[in-house]
Amino acid sequence: MSTKIKILLADDHPLTRAGIAEFLRRESSFELVAEAEDGIRAWEQIQEIKPDVALLDIRMPGLDGVAVAQKVKNEGLSTATVMLTSYDAQQYVMASLRAGARGFVLKTVSPRELTSAINTVAKGGLYLDPEVASVMGESDFIPEQLSAREREVLLLAARGLSSKEVAKRLFISERTVQTHLASIYDKLGSKNKTEALLLALKYGVVTLEEILEDEE
Repeated sequence: MSTKIKILLADDHPLTRAGIAEFLRRESSFELVAEAEDGIRAWEQIQEIKPDVALLDIRMPGLDGVAVAQKVKNEGLSTATVMLTSYDAQQYVMASLRAGARGFVLKTVSPRELTSAINTVAKGGLYLDPEVASVMGESDFIPEQLSAREREVLLLAARGLSSKEVAKRLFISERTVQTHLASIYDKLGSKNKTEALLLALKYGVVTLEEILEDEE
């Protein structure tokens, strides 16, 4: 029997929180383990319960969602944070992902997309709401072109595969995967996998559709 994904939901709007909570309770693969009405309580519960995924509203009393995500990152906790918000401004997206958030989802998201977002981040992937892609903007910076193999490695990593899993999928060694990742980081000017994915999207190296497409 598969283990359910344990979820914390934090939103200071009672009606919004109740609606999302009801959806999460109906999903057989999810377990809603806690609810919070502000960022301070959300952070306390994350430390106490250690959920697999935390859905965080960006604007909350006490601590906002970005601040909570930053605390999770700083403490090295395994909880994957997802921003669930009404705001799609580029600064919110950038701030969230830099704070370590694994997902950014608008409150207009469909139930199917929310389910996909939770499942993706729970296994280590990155999920951006399809509407968010339009606010990433264009840049005058032209990164060095990634090789076909490097793009394959980046896309598989974006879907949550570990280096070992990527190596197995591409029939190469894990060391070779790490070499490709190092080259990707260098070409994009990034420090880690999440930043590389964000910059790859921003520069048009890969598309959101490529990252989110169903695996065959």
